[in-house]
Amino acid sequence: MKRNRQEKLLELISRYEIDTQDELIARLRDNGFEVTQATVSRDIRELKIAKMTTGKGTYRYVLPKQVVDGSAGMKFNRALIDSVISVDHACNIVVLKTYPGLANAVAVGIDSMNLHQILGCVAGDDTIMVVSRDEDCAKAMANRFHDLMKSI
Repeated sequence: MKRNRQEKLLELISRYEIDTQDELIARLRDNGFEVTQATVSRDIRELKIAKMTTGKGTYRYVLPKQVVDGSAGMKFNRALIDSVISVDHACNIVVLKTYPGLANAVAVGIDSMNLHQILGCVAGDDTIMVVSRDEDCAKAMANRFHDLMKSI
């Protein structure tokens, strides 16, 4: 049952521009799945579904698509990289600016990479501070984020 529900959830997200859990719940119910908000929230987390901005300034759920950078071994969700507006660094800190409300999701993505040179992230609403081991690491990381942003 869970597998069928999650497959339907992925199908709905790929077919429609769904921007809220309420809309997703309604569409799942229309397809015969009686779900609660908690269940849908868990499914979204388990399936690593993200939200990204549309060209209209609204948000929508997107399927997890991995962008792989072989040279640095970084794996990063495309929707998360699309959420980054700018990157800069000073000393051993990289500062990323995101669209409002998306900094936390991007910071979680960065933390999940488990890179040795990253000591940790602090996220606000639209800004992330990534603390690296030293200035060289920060510069390399900032350049890598710039390259990822250009390649997408």
